[in-house]
Amino acid sequence: MRPGWDEYFTELAKLVSRRSTCLRRAVGAILVKDRRILTSGYNGAPSGLRHCYDLGCLREEMKVPSGERAELCWGLHAEQNAIIQAAYHGVPIRGSVLYTTTLPCSICVKMLINAGIERVIYLDGYPDQLALRLLEEAKIKIMKFGEGEK
Repeated sequence: MRPGWDEYFTELAKLVSRRSTCLRRAVGAILVKDRRILTSGYNGAPSGLRHCYDLGCLREEMKVPSGERAELCWGLHAEQNAIIQAAYHGVPIRGSVLYTTTLPCSICVKMLINAGIERVIYLDGYPDQLALRLLEEAKIKIMKFGEGEK
């Protein structure tokens, strides 16, 4: 059966997540506009640096709970990498939709707001209540895949 657009792009975000080098959570993200993929990103170390596979998980070592202290990590988030790829290659992303395997954290949400992202479709939740508050205040439409828009 032919998938709808949301299913299609969500499945592609899942495929992108398989490139992740994070030991805790594999996340994939795709920025889409007018049903065209603009950029993609997965979570992992900055280009040219060693991965968590090699270094171990800093967050595990420090016993940092999920959803807290996102800055204490070797890697970049998938959403950050998707935005960085757009900037690196000169791809305008204002007005696009983010398809991601995990609800973005509050740091990523702030970046999405300033980048002009209009909608977020995600698969799995993330324990960051500030992220939800920021999305709501910015009037960015959010939808858990398979459920209605919020």
